[in-house]
Amino acid sequence: MKILCIGDVVGSVGCRFLRQRLPALKQEKGIDLVIANGENSADGNGITPSSARYLFDSGVDAITTGNHAFRRKEALPYFDEEEALLRPANFPSGGAPGRGLAVIDKGRFQVAVLNLMGTMYLDSLDCPFATADRLLQTPGLPPTVIVDFHAEATGEKRALGFYLDGRVTALYGTHTHVPTADACLLPRGSGYLTDAGMTGPIDSVLGVQPEIVIRRLRTRMPARFDLASGPCRMDCVLFDVDERRGACHNVERFSVF
Repeated sequence: MKILCIGDVVGSVGCRFLRQRLPALKQEKGIDLVIANGENSADGNGITPSSARYLFDSGVDAITTGNHAFRRKEALPYFDEEEALLRPANFPSGGAPGRGLAVIDKGRFQVAVLNLMGTMYLDSLDCPFATADRLLQTPGLPPTVIVDFHAEATGEKRALGFYLDGRVTALYGTHTHVPTADACLLPRGSGYLTDAGMTGPIDSVLGVQPEIVIRRLRTRMPARFDLASGPCRMDCVLFDVDERRGACHNVERFSVF
């Protein structure tokens, strides 16, 4: 079984590029399941029901999010309605809509998708390590468990990767929009990548027009972060998994242009 995980999709330009490239990629690589981080899929950041449905209609099976999950108020009810739309599981209990763990049923196999968020340099949520411990005890979880760890600090991502090594099929990071070069199998067999990257304009600063970000950093004045245009790329990580045992055999990081 091949599971494709796609880095943060940025705005409508990233959504359109994903729709253009994903069908051929699925056929070329024999992909069975697609997970995409969609927390920036709406123009202006955040996610909306329409941007989420666009990704689902484009061939995405599960959407993960992160610190911008609840940026758009119109998305709040949709997190409760759509089981395959996840928010970080370590939001404090009782306050956040939706769920952080979902089982995607594809008929001949099932895959559990767990969405967590880091706490270094981001919002002070519940401990992602303790949250993972608790949710991995959920009765009836299938052997294959894929974790999207939406975090800023590379050290926090690697630490959670080693902590869950051998207990999950694979863990990959999102949030920084910059792909890392450390795709590997960890010592106990879990697939791992520190950050998958992004889906959006190449000549940009994390998807935003460079001159806007430069001006913001030089002047410290507020600025509207308008999306860049031009050629795009889709950053991905592909996990090759034994669906019966949930064991990861291979990890491949690549970009589609």
